Amino acid sequence: MTTRAGFCAIIGAPNAGKSTLTNRLVGAKVSIVTQKVQTTRFPVRGVAMAGQTQIVLVDTPGIFQPRRRLDRAMVRAAWGGTEDADAVVHLVDAASELAAATPEGKPADRRAAQDVESIVEGLKAAGRKVILALNKIDEVKRESLLALSQKLFETGVYEEVFMISAANGSGVEDLRERIAALMPEGPWLYPEDQTADLPARLLAAEITREKVYLRVHEELPYSAAVETTKFEERKDGSARIEQTIYVERESQRPIILGKGGQTLKWIGQKSREELNVIFDRPVHLFLHVQVDERWADKREFYGDIGLDYDA
Repeated sequence: MTTRAGFCAIIGAPNAGKSTLTNRLVGAKVSIVTQKVQTTRFPVRGVAMAGQTQIVLVDTPGIFQPRRRLDRAMVRAAWGGTEDADAVVHLVDAASELAAATPEGKPADRRAAQDVESIVEGLKAAGRKVILALNKIDEVKRESLLALSQKLFETGVYEEVFMISAANGSGVEDLRERIAALMPEGPWLYPEDQTADLPARLLAAEITREKVYLRVHEELPYSAAVETTKFEERKDGSARIEQTIYVERESQRPIILGKGGQTLKWIGQKSREELNVIFDRPVHLFLHVQVDERWADKREFYGDIGLDYDA
């Protein structure tokens, strides 16, 4: 029986729904999803199966106007993810894109629309034809969608368009079949039951970082990172994991700790519950909070998560 395998990069503005789509295509959680933009900091590979075809999904960080070193490294990683891919899907938040053109549109909608424009320009410069996927169609009237689809198609960078809702799965199966058809013939790159190739230490840190943002997203801007400092296999089959949550200012430490340490306890409990399931064994998780105003400028932090420090 002929097998196929290849890479598909999913690019888009921050918060377009790339991680939600990756998780939906894979059928398992490989990318953290929060209501914060710029959650994905480095390309995460998820492995999706479509019959005898294996699709390795590269879920890239959002492409946006970079302002600091971490931003520049993330944008470079996102474009890098498209260079070697057999297929590229440009995911656009249709609701946000349409709102940006109205007086009611929020500043975030207008920023997202600018990011979409810069991606279109980048694709033109690269001479790359990609698949357009209009996301969040459940929030938009059909006639508006058709007009938006036409407008974007006229830029000349798209081969075809799919209308989907990554959140409820509408249209995603058709998109999966199309991506699968673009994969080259060849042996599978991963075992059939593997859903991601993220190292365990990194995946554990990502899960905890997701919980941090879910709990304190209002009070804490993008100034937290999580590092797995110890990952020990225990004789009884369990794992002991130690992690450090870095914040940039002393005033942010009490936000993570919470009254009587309750917030940190909640983060640890939720992260541990999920890691038990992901690693399929008991996990003993120990969290520490450390203030380091320069964590986002440390070279080793970039190497650990596969970003280019000198971007």
